[in-house]
Amino acid sequence: MAEITASMVKELRERTGLGMMECKKALAETSGDMKAAEDLLRIKSGAKASKASGRIAAEGVIGAFISADRKNGALVEINCETDFVAKNDDFVNFAKSLAQLIAAKNVAETGALSTMTLPHGETVEASRQALVMKLGENISIRRCVCYTAKGNLAMYLHGSKIGVMIDYSGGDEALGKDLAMHIAASKPLCVSGEQIPPDLLEHERQIFTAQAAESGKPANIIEKMVEGRIAKYLAEVTLLGQPFVKDPEQTVEKLLASKSVTVNGFTLFVVGEGIEKKSDDFAAEVMAQVSQSKENKA
Repeated sequence: MAEITASMVKELRERTGLGMMECKKALAETSGDMKAAEDLLRIKSGAKASKASGRIAAEGVIGAFISADRKNGALVEINCETDFVAKNDDFVNFAKSLAQLIAAKNVAETGALSTMTLPHGETVEASRQALVMKLGENISIRRCVCYTAKGNLAMYLHGSKIGVMIDYSGGDEALGKDLAMHIAASKPLCVSGEQIPPDLLEHERQIFTAQAAESGKPANIIEKMVEGRIAKYLAEVTLLGQPFVKDPEQTVEKLLASKSVTVNGFTLFVVGEGIEKKSDDFAAEVMAQVSQSKENKA
């Protein structure tokens, strides 16, 4: 049987919001498989799907840029090892310069950046290496996105950890920023239900079906329960279905319709999203090594 560590239990608690013993038992039943344990708890308890963006697992910043005409823009995530370095002015300015370069050169992926030249004359890779030498930490350019708008662009940065860029047609600049702020707060997966990946929707359907089966109700009732939960899920994870954060009495879809606005697309970056962070509990690591050493001697 796989060893169930305290950090695994902690992560599963953060994903599901359930108790420590429930999480430990689920991990034991699934031989330490985190995803399987999460699904098991969702079936047994009715817990919602976790939001990866709620589990920031690495440090860094989001760099953002939009051109004056609001037609071109970019987001980029730069990672480092500590929050201390993430707040360094040189590190933050590097991210801003990269966002401008990505927008100007229409860069589609980070691998193309290394040999490009920044305004001060150095290549991106030379600047990155210089920061590594100066700040003493590993620094990486994780991901980027470049926009050429169908309509106009708006962006929102929540501190330096969450960045949103949205392409919308109609409305004004203030509405664009409000929509970007909404996305940062509510974290939709996509604009509408049609854009949900089929495999993700099928996975949720399987979970909801297993949950409904626990009720012991007839098959026709279970089918209706599942469809109701799918509709609720789509309202929770799509931009159009969510209640607007500044006016929860109406959905974003109704807000857009009232102002004849269309959202063409958006990107949400959260620093460290999906990256597993190494344990930095040094004392615990030392005690574990001491314990192991005693066992070996015995």
